[in-house]
Amino acid sequence: MPEVVRKAAFALTASTALLLSTTACTGQAASGASDDASKEQTITFWHAWSAPNEVKAVKALVAGFEKAHPNIHVNVVGNMTDDKINQALRAGGSKAPDVISSFTTNNVGKFCSSGALIDLNPFFKKSGIDPNTTFPKAMNEYTQYQLDRCAVPLLGDAYGLYYNKTAFEKAGISSPPKTWSEFEADAKKLTIPQGDTYKQLGFMPDYHGWETTTEHYMGQFSPTYFDKSGKSTVATDPAVTDALELQKKLVDDLGGFTKLEKFRSGLGDEWGPKHPFQTGQVAMQLDGEWRLGMALATKPDFEIGVAPLPVADDQADQYGKGYITGTIAGIAATSKKQNAAWEFVKYVTTDTDAVVGFSNAIHNVPSTLDALKSPKLTYDPRFKTFLDIAANPNSTTSPASVNGGVYLTTLQQLGYDYESGRLTDLSAGLKKAAAQIDTDIAQAK
Repeated sequence: MPEVVRKAAFALTASTALLLSTTACTGQAASGASDDASKEQTITFWHAWSAPNEVKAVKALVAGFEKAHPNIHVNVVGNMTDDKINQALRAGGSKAPDVISSFTTNNVGKFCSSGALIDLNPFFKKSGIDPNTTFPKAMNEYTQYQLDRCAVPLLGDAYGLYYNKTAFEKAGISSPPKTWSEFEADAKKLTIPQGDTYKQLGFMPDYHGWETTTEHYMGQFSPTYFDKSGKSTVATDPAVTDALELQKKLVDDLGGFTKLEKFRSGLGDEWGPKHPFQTGQVAMQLDGEWRLGMALATKPDFEIGVAPLPVADDQADQYGKGYITGTIAGIAATSKKQNAAWEFVKYVTTDTDAVVGFSNAIHNVPSTLDALKSPKLTYDPRFKTFLDIAANPNSTTSPASVNGGVYLTTLQQLGYDYESGRLTDLSAGLKKAAAQIDTDIAQAK
């Protein structure tokens, strides 16, 4: 998926969540699909990719499908935002999409619960495909809500650790850290003060940094987020407390929130060539698979290393896991061509060569277990770290919720308050956050 758009869309804001909460309940139509997929016809596919190389890759993907299914033609509409997709799914009509793709996995709970996208379980069963053995565990999880599989993974993103090998050698560090205590020690060794600022910072831990969100940190602690009844567990799950306390300790040990924020305010943009990891101002970076190509394009004066993110010290045996998210695809409940649409969705998301070709073209992580192992994948050897993270059964994601990612927004705000010192009683803050999450979900239902 495109890096810039993906990051803009990933953290679902409260306003977007409010928009999603107004989605009309269109009703499930999977069991009632009656069109003949063998007839000559045209379906419409909306997607959000916009960069020239990505648009070219989508065209090649569609061309492969049309060659395999010469009777089904695909009308492709690109650069479609989530807002436009949501409006079209509500309105329906002859110009509405039959198939959509979205960069925001947080949408899945709302798409499923509202009936905007049909449940694909009957189609998988009819086609003899088992999603549980086809897709990586985390991707399989974030494309369904309460057993309703209204979405399918269409490539993914995996988060890992980038590190400056040259800086590591100068600091006497021989290998990337595997646990958070090792990470903390390395971050201190790699930090070089310069007056009231830094010549080099080992790691930028602030939540306002680059990809250092609460859910990305927490993914390495394997939080539950909700219990079986759907109630928030953020106040009772030790993984949440451990992740928040780890980040706060990093903030305090590396200079304090005020000093770090002052330094951060003068650093380059996440998507520009002056990203602080690429310039050498920050020695370690939590980021997704796309960063490797972006960093190499700037021709840095140091060697880039890639490794999985550290894990909690008491979970050392799970080193190699990471946080997973990605693009999703689904079929509109208003579509009159759901069987034909399924043929397209099935091809682009489960055909190994199609998934591999698309992954090679836009440099995202393949989204099937077979594609992750395909010898046809072409990549920098360091990219394999992200393939392994995606295939790791211990890798995590954020569970779908009926109101999208509102619960993540609540946790992120708590993180801002805690790291800055505005919140001093973390236990009380988490209890309040859990109550707010439960209230928001109850209202959405």
